[in-house]
Amino acid sequence: MPNLAKTDGTALKLLWLAVLVLVLDQLTKAWALQNLQLHQPMPILPNLNFTLAFNEGAAFSFLSEMGGTQRWLFSGLAVVVSVLLIWWLRKLPNQLNCETLGLNLVLGGAVGNVIDRVLAGKVTDFIDFYIGNWHYATFNVADIAISVGAFCLIVQEFWLKPRQAKQQVEQTTQATQANDHSENTQASDKNV
Repeated sequence: MPNLAKTDGTALKLLWLAVLVLVLDQLTKAWALQNLQLHQPMPILPNLNFTLAFNEGAAFSFLSEMGGTQRWLFSGLAVVVSVLLIWWLRKLPNQLNCETLGLNLVLGGAVGNVIDRVLAGKVTDFIDFYIGNWHYATFNVADIAISVGAFCLIVQEFWLKPRQAKQQVEQTTQATQANDHSENTQASDKNV
């Protein structure tokens, strides 16, 4: 397990973002449990209801018919992923960027949903987006955080990192060319 006490200069100092997501997720779920009736929509905006629902499976109720085994399977998987995300954050510098933001969003969301699974055996969902008669799977703040966090990590890996690598190569090439030019100038000055 990662040593959380050793945060100097690492992105672990940004764990407050994951904690913020976790608190927001748990507060909104508590509100939903107190104020919503199961499967009774509360209109919020056009195409958006708050509708209390429970998910015993993974995304889109995947594997929800496993008879309870999925509770511990998904909880264990989320704990392993959370430990890996903390280890990853420990390896990164203390900078708020797309990568550290994405990792913290995924971590906070994963822990938020695992708390539901461990305590209740199911995840509380309440955000119901729809168009006409078509309804997207009901979700929660943790799911939003996980999705946005995954998007941030994809952007980091496939767009930002290649751009940064290209800039680094260009800077190295320019520095090498400037150094070569300086050496050639000094050599020609000695020959004169």
